[in-house]
Amino acid sequence: PLVFAKRIPKGASPRDVLNFICKYQLPECFPNTFIALRILLTLPVFVASGDQSFSKLNLIKTYICSVMVQETLEGLATLSMEHETAQKIDLEKLVSAFAKLKAQKVAYPNSHLYFV
Repeated sequence: PLVFAKRIPKGASPRDVLNFICKYQLPECFPNTFIALRILLTLPVFVASGDQSFSKLNLIKTYICSVMVQETLEGLATLSMEHETAQKIDLEKLVSAFAKLKAQKVAYPNSHLYFV
């Protein structure tokens, strides 16, 4: 272990030490140091970085909602443009056809009942 300590420059950052351990494939020699450095380097440095992750999450949620709204608007626009075709569709037939495709009959043992 002392041999390796001499090869790491003084004032090296924790990241430099972790890179050194990885570069020379030494995690088995220093398992606790390896784990501690990985934990240290993944923790937020200060509270604001944790807040930033939450604000990023809010941005992602906002984006997803806007994409969903956009898809809904596109569907409504298509329906509006295809108004005549949409009027000719028999919804009961459409729902029945869809239900037949998706339905699964389940027979329970010792029972005469089938559940869809």
